[in-house]
Amino acid sequence: MKIKKKLLDIIKDKIRFKHYCYLTEKTYVHWTKCYMFFHNKKYPIDIGKREIEKYLSSLVVKNRVSPSTQNQAFSTIHFLYKEVLGIDIRFGKVYICDSKSPKTKFETKWQYLFPKAKVSKDSRSQTIRQYHIHPKTIGVNIKIASQKTNLNKRMTSHIFRHGYSTYLLQAGIDLRSIQKLLGHKSVETTMIYTHVASEMNKAKVVSPLDF
Repeated sequence: MKIKKKLLDIIKDKIRFKHYCYLTEKTYVHWTKCYMFFHNKKYPIDIGKREIEKYLSSLVVKNRVSPSTQNQAFSTIHFLYKEVLGIDIRFGKVYICDSKSPKTKFETKWQYLFPKAKVSKDSRSQTIRQYHIHPKTIGVNIKIASQKTNLNKRMTSHIFRHGYSTYLLQAGIDLRSIQKLLGHKSVETTMIYTHVASEMNKAKVVSPLDF
């Protein structure tokens, strides 16, 4: 059964205008249909923010979808309202699932790289869990370490990121690979580091006339 065909056609046109791939088009159309059926085929412009949050939370609480699946639905709704309907919606409390299956907690990919030293109880499930350390804790530890080594410059985790990207450029790694590693949306952001690398490589650049 087709619903609001005109709206779905507008979504497709917008996706094609932005040169998104066909798989993205299929995914967005699918989740738009699911979203509207959840609200009894109500037109999206008549659906309130709380109803949107209820839908996203229900995907986890009732349907037990994975984090990536919930993210697809979220991206679809964000695209629908911002790009198609021209409405900027700021989401409030949405329940995000920790994992698809209880077994995933034993898999390496779901473990935190920097876990907290102590465990704590989850307020929803009352399960005893070990969470990751607070982001500020890493910054404090870096500051303490730099003071112990008598560094006179301000040190942050972001400086390590800058240094890593700069040395990758010096090693001859292409910009696209560095962009992917750093998670930049645009290669133009990654190109900022080329200025630093070029300054460091000036001494190595020799004119043919100097041989």
